[in-house]
Amino acid sequence: MRNNTLLTFLSRRTSTTTTHNPNLRWRFFCSPPSSSSTGPNNKLFVGGLSWSMDEKSLKDAFSSFGEVTEVKIVYDRDSGRSRGFGFVNFTKEDDAQVARDAMDGKALLGRPLRVTYALERVRGGHVVVPRLSDSGDANS
Repeated sequence: MRNNTLLTFLSRRTSTTTTHNPNLRWRFFCSPPSSSSTGPNNKLFVGGLSWSMDEKSLKDAFSSFGEVTEVKIVYDRDSGRSRGFGFVNFTKEDDAQVARDAMDGKALLGRPLRVTYALERVRGGHVVVPRLSDSGDANS
């Protein structure tokens, strides 16, 4: 019972705070890439992968959009099972953009893919990530 009361309090507190102060709609996760490292973004994050997807199949699915330099599917350390996401690197930024636009939402092995640009992996700092409001609009 007490746990439910705490959750109710926190949800009310969060909803009233974010509606009165739009700056609180942002969450901090890890630091943004420094201005010196903001170059072309050739790396795509691919989520929603089927458990049976392997790196060769993923490379085959994306290589029609340009030269793929590296494919990495992330696996669970303990079970060895795919965690359902991976990364695809392209030689050219334009090829990555075309692949992202074409493959985002498309079904591969029966599962819709979520394809976005991969964020730079940085330790210790914060990245500002927009938090979606109830209406689904991150800018409001």
